[in-house]
Amino acid sequence: MVQDTHDALLGYMDGKRHIYPLVVFYEDTDAGGIVYHANYLAFAERARSAMLNLLGFTNRNVAERHKVAIAVRHCTLDFRRAAQLEDRLTVETRVIKLGGASLGYEQKIMRGEEELVVIEIYLACMSLEELRAQRLPEELRTVFSRYLDVNKD
Repeated sequence: MVQDTHDALLGYMDGKRHIYPLVVFYEDTDAGGIVYHANYLAFAERARSAMLNLLGFTNRNVAERHKVAIAVRHCTLDFRRAAQLEDRLTVETRVIKLGGASLGYEQKIMRGEEELVVIEIYLACMSLEELRAQRLPEELRTVFSRYLDVNKD
């Protein structure tokens, strides 16, 4: 269930893509004003959490209700250009895989039309009690299946 209101803090859905805007702050950069490489992962995480929220869930309510956590299993980053202090960026997120206990995303961190970083990330659903793979809760599977986009741009 996608929220009816346009919440600027959560970004918005554009077809099957989630668009999350952000601004590069001083804390995101190194001494030269260039975004520190690990912060691209933080930007991507914020975007995925915002998308989850926009789709009617939170990490907390998924954990409490289903006793599961969604954890990173595998990730690749392709750094193409650097972002700088005060750049206005967007993180474009697409669901590219929906497995029994896993989700895959492609995330592009953009400055306008320019791709800065492309991230492919795979998450695993894990039982909080046993810390073992567990099937993705059906309500999450249903919502994410609506946004599954296996077509390459």
